[in-house]
Amino acid sequence: MNKHYFGILMVLISAISMGTLPIFSLYAYQGNASVHTVLFLRFSIAAIILFVYSAITIDKAVITRSYLLSVLVIGGLIYTIQSNLYLSSFKYIPASLASLFFYSYPIFVAFLSILVEKEKFGRKMAAAIIISLLGLTLVLGTSLQSLNIMGVLLALGTGLVYSIYIIMSKHALQNASPALTSAFVSFFAASSLLILGLFNGTLQFTFSSSAWWPILGTSFFATVIGILALYKGIELLGSTRASVLSMVEPLATIAFATVLFHEHLGLIQLAGGLLVLLGAIGVNISNSNLTVEPRSQEDDSKPLKNTY
Repeated sequence: MNKHYFGILMVLISAISMGTLPIFSLYAYQGNASVHTVLFLRFSIAAIILFVYSAITIDKAVITRSYLLSVLVIGGLIYTIQSNLYLSSFKYIPASLASLFFYSYPIFVAFLSILVEKEKFGRKMAAAIIISLLGLTLVLGTSLQSLNIMGVLLALGTGLVYSIYIIMSKHALQNASPALTSAFVSFFAASSLLILGLFNGTLQFTFSSSAWWPILGTSFFATVIGILALYKGIELLGSTRASVLSMVEPLATIAFATVLFHEHLGLIQLAGGLLVLLGAIGVNISNSNLTVEPRSQEDDSKPLKNTY
């Protein structure tokens, strides 16, 4: 398969996998598992799976201090801040509205890519982002009345921090495979959550045994598959295009909720979903407006790391 289309496939698989996170989490909460506990177990189990996978595939990446520092910051700091901002925004604005503002992150990624990655950003890319954001507004069915400024700032801050996560992940992938990078990010995220949980007493393991299967679901589908596929997509497509394609994630969540919780979409939400997909397609049609860093001739003589 063409690398470009394989990258698109990887990002879509990532979006669908990560779209299961709210569904699995709801089932875990029904088993009396706390948010912090679910997050800690999610990343702990994922780290074990990913390290084993890296060992089996004989990942011979050279682990440097700068690389370890990078994944420490990505997993232990960036993700922790992003999670806390996102959860805190729910105290001030509806979760659907917070999700809408969070999915403004492709805009932040685009501008950061222009400044840091020297990527080109044309009118077609801008139009695609606007179309996708308009579609998300319709899908989530949000009301822009009586907005709480604190909630809006927290949700927008979530998107900004996540855009930094996307950019930093792309640089980390230059030194190791997606699997090994994902393993380190998950390990440091779990370590950070463990420290915070012990400090504020939010970790508890007295939940029902029925909560274990959804917790395993968050680890395998929403984390292992989701992160691996996303990193592979970033590696093949670049951070901007991958982030815009990831905007189909809420659609996956809504689809799962419709099937499992018998929620029904209205015509306006269906129209919004179509706009999200059209925007994502538009990003990938306009190849001339967004360049991915070319591999040098020297790099072309080397095998790709851990391709699958």
